[in-house]
Amino acid sequence: MYEHKREQLIPITIYYFRLLKHFIFGFGIILFSLLIGVFGYHFIEGLNWIDSLLNSSMILGGMGPVDILKSDGGKLFASFYALYSGIIFLVIAGVFFAPILHRLLHKFHVDEK
Repeated sequence: MYEHKREQLIPITIYYFRLLKHFIFGFGIILFSLLIGVFGYHFIEGLNWIDSLLNSSMILGGMGPVDILKSDGGKLFASFYALYSGIIFLVIAGVFFAPILHRLLHKFHVDEK
């Protein structure tokens, strides 16, 4: 997927395409994670669709829930979803920054002749 340190840097247009692919993949992970939260809040806690979207967006964004949870199932879901969201935040950061850091590190190791 990435070029070896002994290989030349890829052209900038291919690099931008790589950035776009990573962005699309990361956005897909965010969308999938958001859907997990929306369905969980809607079917486990019984919130309407908009409130489910709001709560899952806020937790996925690191802000915390908006509505007060009433059921034990909803509270368990929210706690596990919050833990999942924290891990996904790190994964998304890795997906977004991997091509940038790779190019930067690769640029320092290329022998210019």
